[in-house]
Amino acid sequence: QVQLVESGGGLVQAGGSLRLSCAASGLTNSRSAMGWFRQAPGKEREFVAAISWSGIIKDYADSVKGRFTISRDNAKTTVYLQMNSLKPDDTAVHYCAAANTDVVGKRSYMYAYWGQGTQVTVSS
Repeated sequence: QVQLVESGGGLVQAGGSLRLSCAASGLTNSRSAMGWFRQAPGKEREFVAAISWSGIIKDYADSVKGRFTISRDNAKTTVYLQMNSLKPDDTAVHYCAAANTDVVGKRSYMYAYWGQGTQVTVSS
């Protein structure tokens, strides 16, 4: 059974930082791309960042480039999202996702497994 468990969300002031973690277990293909998505109230889920198994290929949404960094520790099967210079617009539930292949993509349909999400709230 695949499980993705996110942690690290919380309330932070604008300009602050948070580090999200996603611990994965039970993946049939351990060498898979992983990503982060987010969904704000009343909005559709949107892509944030993704990373290949090797960590060499990374992709980011334009809205977070230069502020967020995705990384992974394959020994711990954990993916991280370091979020700096947070803005109120970053307020959303952030979801971790795992693909069945090592293809980095922005589309949610490319990811087979999803975590329950962790709330990030940025106050102005």
